[in-house]
Amino acid sequence: MKDSALIHPVPTGTIARSGRSCRVAPSGFILLWAWLSALVCALSLGPSFAHVLEALPRLTIWSPELWRETTVFNAQFQYFLAVGAPLDVLAIVFPLVLALLVRILGAAALVAGAAAAFYALALVLWFLLVAPANAVLATWASGPIPADFDTVQWRWETGHMAVASAKLFGYGFLVFALLLIGQGREPG
Repeated sequence: MKDSALIHPVPTGTIARSGRSCRVAPSGFILLWAWLSALVCALSLGPSFAHVLEALPRLTIWSPELWRETTVFNAQFQYFLAVGAPLDVLAIVFPLVLALLVRILGAAALVAGAAAAFYALALVLWFLLVAPANAVLATWASGPIPADFDTVQWRWETGHMAVASAKLFGYGFLVFALLLIGQGREPG
């Protein structure tokens, strides 16, 4: 006859020990929070990744006039502030709360915390690299291309690339944390 622990799944919220490892079945709330964390972080990563995909043509093909017209004028990026900024903050909060919710799992909590740290790094990079370029862009007006165009354009584009890279690492850590949570394993 088989061991009943192998036949029946571990009830939600309980711990079953066998040998040196521990399996914890995540509660429905933790699974919902994990899903919401993945959704919020993906929505934060998406626009940053779009910036990276658009960067090469903007840097190599577009004229300075076209770049300035689409980037500075005509409100192309107005929703990045209205929607993107709250998502960037939530992309730090959700994995951080997830790390607290699964702290009994040890490794999963650390990896979820690393995801939050990379999203926080992305926000810091945005303030250090992109925000100063945005401040200069806000002073530009129609007419001749400003003398500092190349410098500002390069800082704006590469700043967005750095932000997207940090978010991509953060999302990778979040996915790894979700896999660990799904396994419900505590190291040991």
